[in-house]
Amino acid sequence: MREVSIKDTMTGERRVIDPEGEVGIYACGPTVYSRIHIGNARPFVVFSLLAKFLKSEGYETRLAINVTDINDKIYTAAADRGVPSSELAAEMTSAYFEDTGRLGIGRPDAEPLATATVGGIIDLIQTLVDKGHAYESGGDVYFSVREFEGYGKLSHRTPDDMEQGEGDDAGTLKRDRLDFALWKTHKEGEDTSWDSPWGPGRPGWHIECSAMAEAELGELPFEIHGGGSDLVFPHHENEIAQSEAARGKPLAKVWMHNGMIETDAAKMSKSDGNIFQLSEALDVYGAEAVVSYLISGHYRQPWPLVKSNSKRRWRGSSACETSSGPIRLADPQDWKPRPRSGGSVMPWPMTSIHPGRWSKSSIWCGAPIRAKSKAHPRQSSKCSTWSGWVRLLMPRPVTVPVLKPPRCSNSVRLRGRRRTSPGQTRSATSSRDSAGKCGTVPRGLRSCRSRVREPVRP
Repeated sequence: MREVSIKDTMTGERRVIDPEGEVGIYACGPTVYSRIHIGNARPFVVFSLLAKFLKSEGYETRLAINVTDINDKIYTAAADRGVPSSELAAEMTSAYFEDTGRLGIGRPDAEPLATATVGGIIDLIQTLVDKGHAYESGGDVYFSVREFEGYGKLSHRTPDDMEQGEGDDAGTLKRDRLDFALWKTHKEGEDTSWDSPWGPGRPGWHIECSAMAEAELGELPFEIHGGGSDLVFPHHENEIAQSEAARGKPLAKVWMHNGMIETDAAKMSKSDGNIFQLSEALDVYGAEAVVSYLISGHYRQPWPLVKSNSKRRWRGSSACETSSGPIRLADPQDWKPRPRSGGSVMPWPMTSIHPGRWSKSSIWCGAPIRAKSKAHPRQSSKCSTWSGWVRLLMPRPVTVPVLKPPRCSNSVRLRGRRRTSPGQTRSATSSRDSAGKCGTVPRGLRSCRSRVREPVRP
């Protein structure tokens, strides 16, 4: 088994994966008050493929991605639609399973629901109250942040820079503005509640994940806790505080966060309305193109989704951006060749990735993690437009997805040279030779020094 290391958000350093048995991975999933957008899909893809990679390396791995089906936003959305909150949550949970299932990368080993973990959540809150780390106020229960030493070590913030964002109604009940809710009493307009030692109510968001992670992955600390970078504070910071205060040991050994999908340099968010639903992206582009887009950049890097000329264009940077511009995934209806303004245009989806096969198409790129092996020394490609994600997600050697343009009777241009159509006489210069070479990059996936073939729409 090779040594694998991942950059830890808490320490800022690479941490070697050194499990004592199973590699437990917990990633925070969506809050199901509407269908998920493509930004929600990035952590699902990142951590699903990370788990597959570790399994292929011989690590015994268990991946849990939760579903938050108890939340203020669900009550609000259900009231707007005039349906029970439980009905809306069930409908959106089913839609989430359907949309992520269409990605074709399999399911996590566990997908716990908050509604199914309420008993464990109440037990965890009671433990915090008994140890003096939490207190009851007006039917709510709050975690006392200043009683926990080391709060802020994940987000590297000071108390003056922290704001829990729980609203003004909670401010009158809390002893300190930094305290956050573990249990919320039942309020008018909320159509679900659970009995507890503090009266009927529901759990807070942060305590849900601590309880679900422990229920699915067992004794703390488990190996990797992940999610989007927008969850570092307050969500993951609060998870650390409440779990360590209750159990006396760290929640996770490694904290791993993926960058956000952005529109016009702003995080894609359902609450902001700047979203592109995953179901829509799958309908328009197909699963292979969507997955390829989501892993086409370093997992910690924010990734842009840009609209251009009233048509959606997905743009991402690569190792070749400085020399060839960003990669653009064109509208699948726009097949005809167009003048280049820099960058490689890929108007057809990539084929599936087949891990673990020896192939001349194997390439190596800059790595977001390090994997050391005497049998497979580190290699790199300076001109590949495919990202370093290949090394993180797939075992070595890896077969890179190869672009397969549709067959047609029209000719295509390769690097300014005309290739003959089927049935015509071939020129003296082979079209394969005229396509250009770039190390081990396969034909059909050209480097920054050669162009991608552009088919003419049949």
